[in-house]
Amino acid sequence: MARSDGLRSFEIRTYGCQMNMHDSERLAGLLEEAGYQRAEAGANPDVVVFNTCAVRENADNRLYGNLGHLLPVKNAHPGMQIAVGGCLAQKDRAVITARAPWVDVVFGTHNIGSLPAAPGARTGAAAGPGRDRSSRWSGSPPCCLPAASPPYSAWVAISVGCNNTCTFCIVPSLRGKEEDRRPGDVLAEIRALTAEGVLEVTLLGQNVNSYGAAFGDRQAFGKLLRACGGIDGLERVRFTSPHPRDFTDDVIDAMAQTPNVMPQLHMPLQSGSDAVLRAMRRAYRRDKYLAILDRVRAAMPGAAITTDIIVGFPGETERDFSATLDIVRQARFAGAFTFQYSVRAGTPAAAMDGQVPAEVVRERYERLAALVAETSLRENMLLAGREVEVLVADGEGRKDEATHRMSGRARDNRLVHFAPSGAAPRPGDIVTTVVTRGAPNYLIADGVPVAVRRTRGGDAWQARRAGQAGRAPVPVLLGMPARGRPA
Repeated sequence: MARSDGLRSFEIRTYGCQMNMHDSERLAGLLEEAGYQRAEAGANPDVVVFNTCAVRENADNRLYGNLGHLLPVKNAHPGMQIAVGGCLAQKDRAVITARAPWVDVVFGTHNIGSLPAAPGARTGAAAGPGRDRSSRWSGSPPCCLPAASPPYSAWVAISVGCNNTCTFCIVPSLRGKEEDRRPGDVLAEIRALTAEGVLEVTLLGQNVNSYGAAFGDRQAFGKLLRACGGIDGLERVRFTSPHPRDFTDDVIDAMAQTPNVMPQLHMPLQSGSDAVLRAMRRAYRRDKYLAILDRVRAAMPGAAITTDIIVGFPGETERDFSATLDIVRQARFAGAFTFQYSVRAGTPAAAMDGQVPAEVVRERYERLAALVAETSLRENMLLAGREVEVLVADGEGRKDEATHRMSGRARDNRLVHFAPSGAAPRPGDIVTTVVTRGAPNYLIADGVPVAVRRTRGGDAWQARRAGQAGRAPVPVLLGMPARGRPA
């Protein structure tokens, strides 16, 4: 079914991390600029883009399964074109074209800006099976104001690539060495976003607190956080992910002293064992990690701290795993993303001795997940009776029809399910309410008065819902000229 207005349509399917999701927003903005429209619900898009991940387990199987399901649809609609991009495309472009020859375009992580030209924007010209567009771009990362959803919150990339050499990670070989955007370019993008109704931005990089190394300023990230505090209309600033090796006191001071920087820290631990951290080539040890948490909590007593942990890394013993459990107890994490280690071709860890049997990894993972749930429940229960300010979310969690709850994020990024009263808030509005109880993964605020503050973010969401102009995907000259515009 084609669009009733005759415009060419697109759909983007995203797998993986926040960087992939941000890349998809930029892709959507570029395609809309080039004359495409988002596909309507139930329609067959003219262009389907898969933005892939090479880090998650079974990422390739997922991709090829979805490509297989799409083949009969493409056969029934010969004008449909399929593009595959992202980390897996950067790594396996030849494999993709061999296994799925009905794919029209393969492009890598470094030249997202070339996608609109690939399927013949505005003209519908065919790209040719397996066309390879995965070469690196040169110069600063291209940028376009993303056609993001929701319109009140946005990711802003401050760097691409990574200079670390963690033995379990394939990201540096796929996204390259770290390249930092200039602070003025980042701040100009944030100002443009706030002018469109954005209230909250998350600064994004593989290692955000090494930001500035490329242009010789080791304190650039703390300065960037402080500069965000001077942007009119910007109410919330978050960032992900920092590396413990590079975490410095000037960043903690900037977090504590800048009112719109949220009291929240997501800092990957990966393991609580010094021996495993050494094998992972993580340039810190457990005592340094815990000392950072102590300093953060001294500066921001109410900060919520979350983390990433890998279970079953090659050579991990029961003693090593016990050290991880111990640090989870000491750190009092508000939550954790936990992963079972699995071999990633192309990483040093894949060739290490001492691969842990899968059944042992699963059993340890279950013990860790139970402890994380217990710890986060205890931390959340301590918040009962506390007043929280919630940015109402669109589609986060699930609206509970039985209790008429809505959902959103507190300043510390905890998920809050609340019962609205009086004027129903819109996504993008700010609600002040009181926590009545905690659960392992969220807070509940029931049966208490709620104050609602209408915001520009709510206005932007309402305009988008009404089919009016939400956030315009207008290219801006940040880092390099936007395609088709004068430098």
